[in-house]
Amino acid sequence: MITELGHFALILALFVALIQSSVPLVGAQRGYIGWMNVGRSAALTQFALVAIAMAALMHAYITSDFSVINVVENSHTDKPLLYKISGVWGNHEGSMLLWVFMLGLCSAALALFSGNLPPRLRARVLAVQGMIAVGFLLFILFTSNPFVRTWPALPNGQGLNPVLQDPGLAFHPPFLYLGYVGFSVGFAFAVAALIEGKVDAAWARWVRPWTLASWCALTIGIAMGSWWSYYTLGWGGWWFWDPVENASLMPWLAGTALIHSSIVVEKRDTLKSWTILLAIATFSLSLIGTFLVRSGVLTSVHAFATDPRRGAFILMLLLVAIGGSLTLFAFRAPSLKGGGIFAPISRESALLLNNFLLTCGCTTVFLGTLYPLFLDAVGGPKLSVGVPFFNRTFVPIMVPLIIAMGIGPMLAWKRGNLLGALQRLWAAYIAAGLAILVGFYVTHGGPILAVLGLGLAAWTATAVLVEVAERLQLFRVPLADSFRRAMRLPRASYGMSIAHFGLAISIAGFAASAFAVEALATVHIGSDVQLAGYTLHVADVRQVQGANFTAQQAVVQITRDGKPVAVVYPSQRFFPLQQETTSETAIRTNFLADLYVALGNGDGNGDNWTLRAYWKPLVPWIWIGAVIMALGGCVSLTDRRWRIGVGARARRAGLLSPLPANAAARETLP
Repeated sequence: MITELGHFALILALFVALIQSSVPLVGAQRGYIGWMNVGRSAALTQFALVAIAMAALMHAYITSDFSVINVVENSHTDKPLLYKISGVWGNHEGSMLLWVFMLGLCSAALALFSGNLPPRLRARVLAVQGMIAVGFLLFILFTSNPFVRTWPALPNGQGLNPVLQDPGLAFHPPFLYLGYVGFSVGFAFAVAALIEGKVDAAWARWVRPWTLASWCALTIGIAMGSWWSYYTLGWGGWWFWDPVENASLMPWLAGTALIHSSIVVEKRDTLKSWTILLAIATFSLSLIGTFLVRSGVLTSVHAFATDPRRGAFILMLLLVAIGGSLTLFAFRAPSLKGGGIFAPISRESALLLNNFLLTCGCTTVFLGTLYPLFLDAVGGPKLSVGVPFFNRTFVPIMVPLIIAMGIGPMLAWKRGNLLGALQRLWAAYIAAGLAILVGFYVTHGGPILAVLGLGLAAWTATAVLVEVAERLQLFRVPLADSFRRAMRLPRASYGMSIAHFGLAISIAGFAASAFAVEALATVHIGSDVQLAGYTLHVADVRQVQGANFTAQQAVVQITRDGKPVAVVYPSQRFFPLQQETTSETAIRTNFLADLYVALGNGDGNGDNWTLRAYWKPLVPWIWIGAVIMALGGCVSLTDRRWRIGVGARARRAGLLSPLPANAAARETLP
């Protein structure tokens, strides 16, 4: 009965989404406030209905209702509760329901926290959100229904893919989808602005918090996926330029550009058309990522769907959403004229360079990811685009971006002094030089590019500190005055500095990964493996029984100069239900370096095993930096100027157009 309730709730959600996508739009066009307010009620109702459907599917998993085909295919009685819950989105149908749930959550949040928006703009934004919901609800109900039953009910299920039975994968998809779907709000704001034919500083200030929140969620989602790949798959890497990995990186790059571009619109009333285009492109790339994972064109541990009908349906949604928004942009963008003028050397120009390089990097990833697929689809030769291509194309584009990131905040708006900015960054030059010299000394001369990467990280981190010191006039005025400046500094400024500093930390981790030392050996009980001054002693290999698996677990004692450091337990897990084996790595970290140990296959007799071990300096900084970047975004979100008084300031400035008055048929603004 609960399963049918979930299915019925989805059907009702579709009808509510149809109302949300049409009635407020007509109301905004004709000036009917009552019709416009339908958008808020419909958004909240739709979210409640989708939440009921999500809860119904989760109930089926938790109670092991094997009369539901989706539960049969992705769950098992003996599976731990955490993986029963994560199994809800560990498959195509459930993950698409999660997608719609996140979309409803964003619409509901917009309805609740948009009281300072002009009624027309709010109605149009919610209507666009409703249109997106209609498309995906139709997709779920007609091609990916998670509530289909089987009769008679089966006694047990087939279980979840063993690779996905990991705590990291339990939380990675919700964060990733919140980032993907969150960019739909910026997209909706962009389409609404095109319909109105007006983009101003108030619009940019309204759209930035939503974009920033989505960017934070996507940053955490990507970092969790990278961390999972690092410690679960047993190959010691954290990024492989897999097409599905790239599908999440592309909207992240475009979203980063959008955040910076909206700053220029807010501060200088220029780059309007470009910002609108970035908002459309960011969500479009999220949709393309959905297509890659759900269409069956890719074979990957991330990809679920293999039904061509689903791919064709998503492709149709892509054509409608992307094609429609770009067509609207082509007609209305020429009317969005920017008012601000700035010199070639200025903060605006630095942000424009930031946008240009981020867009080039995103385009490079886009071409490297999709061109081989396109060529294969039209019967061309099969191409393999992998790590070497992206390292030689994407990385060189990012280097000048990171250098400019240290200089840009030092420039003034409208007209800056480049020489003065460079002179004030003398501490960053010293830090970069020292990092390069120390890197060459410690590594005995290489790899050269990795050492230069450490210098780049030092440059960025020090430039951030110098910029904060400049804002506070540190050491130039009494400390009490600097403290007062610090208290008055907007939280958005602190958030920017924290995010840039986090990027510097991640860059250091990226660069230092080139210094990793590897040991690969065939071992038996009592064997020793030498690695970077450590001795890894295989004390035992024993069989362990898990909840739904058996494991061969090694006991590896780590010592350095005869002194014990740690005992780690790498293992090979065998899942009898799926007849699959996974690697469970063991990682000893002091946050400056990781000792990474993975147990490979045995010889079948229980005498010898393959042991792969790495010493990886600074690799934890990759994910620490990502968390700091997301933290910086969250600090920026707490800036009250984005939440309070925006509508009032805009009205006082005459930015919001009043509704036409007609007491007989229309209400008036209060």
